[in-house]
Formats: sequence, C-alpha cells, structure tokens
Amino acid sequence: MTGKGHTTSVPAKVLGWIGVGKMGNPMATRMIEAGYEVLISDPVAENRASLVARGAVVASTLADLASRCDIIFSTIPNDAALSAIIYGDGTNGQGLLAQARAGTIFVEMSTVSPTLSERIATELKLHGIRYLRCPVSGSTALARNGELTVLASGDETAWQETEALLDRLSTRKFYLGAAEEARYMKLVLNTLVGATSSILGEALVLGAKGGLAPRQMMDVISESAVASPLVKYKKEMVSNLDFTPAFSISQMIKDFMLITDAGRSNQVPMVVANTILQQYIAASNVGYAEQDFFALFDWMREGGGLDQKD
Repeated sequence: MTGKGHTTSVPAKVLGWIGVGKMGNPMATRMIEAGYEVLISDPVAENRASLVARGAVVASTLADLASRCDIIFSTIPNDAALSAIIYGDGTNGQGLLAQARAGTIFVEMSTVSPTLSERIATELKLHGIRYLRCPVSGSTALARNGELTVLASGDETAWQETEALLDRLSTRKFYLGAAEEARYMKLVLNTLVGATSSILGEALVLGAKGGLAPRQMMDVISESAVASPLVKYKKEMVSNLDFTPAFSISQMIKDFMLITDAGRSNQVPMVVANTILQQYIAASNVGYAEQDFFALFDWMREGGGLDQKD
C-alpha cells in the first residue's frame, strides 16, 4: 500500500512515546496537537521538559507507560537503546517484553539493525504484543510539518489500526510486508543518502580546482538531471559552507555500520558503501563528527588543498 490510502480511525487513547529527542519531539508534539494524551519516557530531562510544556505527561517507569497505553511509539538512537526498552537495563524495570499487555501495539520508528528487529519480533509475538516496524525518512523540519515518509512492515492489523496516527506524521506511507522489509528499505534509502554526500563532495572539489565556487556549482546542479530533493535541501548549506547539523557525521557512521553489517550478514558485496563508511570515519577523526554529514565536502576540500575562500 502506498500514499495516504485508506485510514482507519483511532479512538481517543493515551499514546505512549519512548524517546522524545530530535525526531521524537516534533512527532509527539503533533499527536498532542491532534488532541491525544501522550505519556512520555526519555532519559534526558530537557527533552521531557519541552514536551511537558506542550501538554505531555511523564511516565514514572516503563511499567507505568505500558500499563496505561494501548499504542506505544519509540524513536530512539540505536540498537542498544531498543534492546534496553524491550528487555530492561536494570534502571527502568524489566522492559516492554514483560510489562506490556497482550494486544498492545508497539510502533518502532528508529533506524536499527534488521537482526535485532527480527529477534525481538519473535519474542514480542510470543507475548501477544503487535509489532510494527515503522522507520521514517525525512528531516526534523519535515517531522514538525507532518511531512515524513513512513516505511512500515510487520503486524498488518497494527498497521491498519495506526494508519490515522501515522497520517499525522507523514505525507507518504508504504506498507512493505510482514517481516523486516521496512528495516531493509530504510537501509536502502540511507545508503543512497549517505552516498550522495560523498560523490557530491568529490565532484565539487573537482569543480573548485577548475575555478568554480560552491554556490555556482550548486545553482547548476540543482537545476540539472542529477538534482534531487536532498541536493536542493542541502543547497544553501553547501553554498555557504555552513554545516550546522541536521543529521551528523557520527549518526551517519552508525547508519553505515548497520548498512555494511547487513550486507555481510546477507553476503552482499558493499564495496562502495564500505569505502564511504571509511570516509565518514576519517572525517570524524579530524573534528567533523558533530557537523552535518554533508560536511564530507569540507573534509574533502581540506584534503584537496583548498582553503576557505575557494
């Protein structure tokens, strides 16, 4: 199923939201604005406070959140955080696996490994918890505007019952299958996104050596056959050499490790992706870790002997 499609109305319920950081915050905010009561859990006090100011309620524990919510979302940073949510980590009880009621829908919206996702899917099903893998594609600005792309797979009844909620967050939705298809689709997209920064950076350094300024090149590229929404979105950043992070190099390293690990697990040669991962690691090692991943261009400029005015 693609696009908006048919949506099933969701009755007024308390929604649980685990992880209200950079992406989770605007997404949970949209649910609050739609009139839902949102019960949140996040280890960062600042993240919690910003949502409480908008009307969210902080859960005392995961058990508290699980006992009060029929639908639980999570937007967390990595596999370790997801594992702690599911199994517990000694600080927040036993985790959702032991605490959520049978019939609960768990909508996991992060970029995590298909291997971990597949393992927890089996265990959640044994406990009667309906698991929807639901990573999203898009920036924080798109999250604020409800214009993300949702990639979903897993329990089809969970998909049907949460479509109206997901419409609050997205302009495009894709239900891709009953298992880990959404996890792999997100890795496919992130491979292409991360590769764009790499090849664009190399091309721009070549152009700079020929006397072209970044803005000149980005003006032309943005109107060419290789233009894309991503390239247009990053146009001003690259033109101005201002790499304030929307998605950092350290985050891209995490994603490319997931990508290349998945390739090894499935015996898929990932020659280009592995090379790009090494580029991101090298840039991180010389101070670019928390700059936007398009700062790969700036790192390449330095390596090419170009100074700030070039």
